[in-house]
Amino acid sequence: MKDETEKLVRKAARALHAAELLFREKDLESAASRSYYAMFYAAEALLQESDLSFRKHAGVHAAFGERFAKTQLIDPKLHRWLLDAFDRRIQADYGIDILLTNEDLTTMIKQAREFLDEVVRFLSD
Repeated sequence: MKDETEKLVRKAARALHAAELLFREKDLESAASRSYYAMFYAAEALLQESDLSFRKHAGVHAAFGERFAKTQLIDPKLHRWLLDAFDRRIQADYGIDILLTNEDLTTMIKQAREFLDEVVRFLSD
């Protein structure tokens, strides 16, 4: 595994850990943001391993979908989770009213954990 890829995987793990801590402290908005970033950094790690990098979130989302989800190298549900988490992160970061629930965050964190686990498994093969 490339050094940059490894750094992104570690960054994803830190973001996931932060999401879990923030959730325990009832900071749902920040937990949503960190959950999304855990998935985002993991997706970036996969792309980085293929010598692909992007400046914008949309580029990462599209390339991850094309290269890994559509080809079913990675379960396509992970791409849907990434996109859904992005929408929730936007809502959490820029919305005024808290619309996220404990159940939403429990699901997001669980999905982020599974996302990261799948990426690590893929990179290890």
